[in-house]
This record gives sequence, structure tokens and C-alpha cells, in this order.
Amino acid sequence: MKYKFISATLAIIALAIGVAALKPLDISYASSIAAPAATPKTNQSVKTKTVRELTYTDGEFDGKEIVTTDEEWKKILTPAEFYIMRQEGTEAPYSGELTDNHKHGTYYCAACGLAVFSSNAKFESGTGWPSFFQPIFKKNVIEKVDRSLSEERTKVECARCHAHLGHVFDDGPRPTGLRYCMNSVALRFKAGK
Repeated sequence: MKYKFISATLAIIALAIGVAALKPLDISYASSIAAPAATPKTNQSVKTKTVRELTYTDGEFDGKEIVTTDEEWKKILTPAEFYIMRQEGTEAPYSGELTDNHKHGTYYCAACGLAVFSSNAKFESGTGWPSFFQPIFKKNVIEKVDRSLSEERTKVECARCHAHLGHVFDDGPRPTGLRYCMNSVALRFKAGK
């Protein structure tokens, strides 16, 4: 019941923010993919952004931060990634590709490739976002106070590039009692062997 109330509250907030912020930016994945047509059209240019290659870094964060300007991030990230990871946006609940991912593997920061969560810590929170009860290594994420809404929350960032990943709440399962509620857009998944 607690998750459903929180999910409903976060959904309303995300929708309110999304309507104001996402619509004008048109950053949905659907907007970057051409819709299939009954009759193919020729000489039609479709604006798409190729998903860039990431070097995945497993293991505990070594302390070497990546410092890049917003202008550089705009060149590297998709509009959706930039909105979530650099402007601390939130994707709409149940919209992310990784929410229902049940494969075994590792979740990495979509900006820099640092390992941030393991599928071993993923659980079904019913909130509409991928949820984990702990990071893969505590040093790989940074937790900061977030007072952007009427309530105080704790935001979660990648320790290496300071990309916004999501928020952590104290209503998760054992053994930690924490719920790291992440944006799918801010994560990349690599299946384990």
C-alpha cells in the first residue's frame, strides 16, 4: 500500500513536471524514431541520434572524476539523457525500458559507463521505475539532499560524472530498507555471462 501511494504521488509529480518540461523539448524516444508508414516516402530526412558506444567500467570507483561542461554533454547525450542526467529530470513512470528487465547483469551510468547497480539488488517496487535496494558499490554513487519539491528527498548521482540517476527512499526491502528509484534513461544494462 505504501508503494502504491508513493507511486501515485510520484506519478502525479512526474506528469506535472513532464507536461511542462518534456513536451516543449520533445525528448521522448518515440520522437527520434520514424513511425512506420503504409507507403514508404522517399527523400524524407529523419532526425535520429545514434546511441554512442560506452566503455563499461566494472568494480569500485577509483576516485577519478569526469568533468565536462553542459555544452559538451549536449553533444554526447541524447536530449532525453541530457534532461534526466544533467538537468535532474524524471522520466514518466512505467515508460522506461529497464523497469521490467529481469535479466541477470549489471546496470551502468548511461553517461560514463561506471557500474552503479547489480540485477542481484533489483526488486519490483510497483512504482514504475527500476528499483534497487543497494548500489553495486557504495562509492559508485553519491547521495545529496534534494529540496526541489515541497518535501526533502535524497537524489542519487554517478560518483564519476555526477549524472543524476534518480532518488533513494527509506521504504525498500531487507536487507537495507532502501529503495533506489532510478530513471531507465540514466542507466545502461549489460547482461551477465
